[in-house]
Amino acid sequence: MFVDALWQTVYMVGLSVVISSLWGIPLGLILVITDTGGIAENIALNRVLAFIVNTTRSIPFVILMFAIIPFTRFITGSAIGATAAIVPLSVAAIPFVARVVETSVREVDSGVIEAAQAMGASPLQIIVKVLVPEALPAIIAGITLTAVNLIGYSAMAGAIGGGGLGDLAIRYGYQRFDMRVLAIIVVILIVFVQGTQLIGDYIAKKVTH
Repeated sequence: MFVDALWQTVYMVGLSVVISSLWGIPLGLILVITDTGGIAENIALNRVLAFIVNTTRSIPFVILMFAIIPFTRFITGSAIGATAAIVPLSVAAIPFVARVVETSVREVDSGVIEAAQAMGASPLQIIVKVLVPEALPAIIAGITLTAVNLIGYSAMAGAIGGGGLGDLAIRYGYQRFDMRVLAIIVVILIVFVQGTQLIGDYIAKKVTH
């Protein structure tokens, strides 16, 4: 029972991290390059995207889960289960990843960007060969932080039948007043979080130059 619940949590968190990274990283880069003084300045687009990101981030995850149930059902065909929980998890994580990437890229030395521009690099070349490689360690650290947050969110997803450790904790620990189940799940989550953080830190160090 615990193994199945752990696997469901790994499944939910893993896919959510992948989906949020695939959408959040480009979104974060667009927020940087379209801002005032950016290499592809577009203030109107920047303000619209920033508004969407800030609005999504301001909604508590528990409320977000219920608010997008119709969208979740449209995407997955169901509003319950581990696969359905991936939708709200990803929606909540995408703006977070975008802001992490935006912050990481803004910390890149402007002199490096100016040198690339002086050598005739195109905006795409600057993004791919300068901004992303220079900010990669910080981006990976941010994605690791996202994964850790998603572990907590996945536990909350159990409140609407999302499966995983959170669902197990609610059905067997809380509703049946079995403190042993709650204690075991807490220990598993601590180990899971620690392992995720260690892996993320290791990868970040490996790509640091």
